[in-house]
Amino acid sequence: MPRSQRNDNFIDKTFTVMADLILKVLPTSSQSKTAFAYYRDGMSAQADGEYAEALENYQAALELEEDPTDRSYILYNIGLIHASNGEHEKALEYYHQALELNPRMPQALNNIAVIYHYLGTQAEEQQRLEEAEQFFDRAADYWKRAIQLAPNNYIEAQNWLKTTGRSNIDVYF
Repeated sequence: MPRSQRNDNFIDKTFTVMADLILKVLPTSSQSKTAFAYYRDGMSAQADGEYAEALENYQAALELEEDPTDRSYILYNIGLIHASNGEHEKALEYYHQALELNPRMPQALNNIAVIYHYLGTQAEEQQRLEEAEQFFDRAADYWKRAIQLAPNNYIEAQNWLKTTGRSNIDVYF
């Protein structure tokens, strides 16, 4: 039984019913519908913390999905799982792949910045100050790009950019 049919909570069931209705109405190929079903099951598994199952579903969706924007969200979610597991290099790879397909994805830019900031903090704690500054500069670059795409988001990043002197822009929109 597909995961989407096992959801216990009302919101997940409602989403599944609505998604199924939309898929029936929209003129999409069988392959696209199957890809979406895998993606939906991947999101459900990810929300439940079942990362291995989510990755399997996302990989199956990637094999079938042809639309670049849809593929970018699948890749982004794979990156989220790797980041959650502390696999920063893998997460960065998937976020960058997502951005190649969809450069207007501020959440991927933000998550890349978060990883670089984390790596900078780690380097700073280990007294590798030059390396830390390089990571912080990279984080700043990605946060600036994310904020330009979504100026009302990432307020903490905006404050960090200002307080560290990495941005002299007060308003991004």
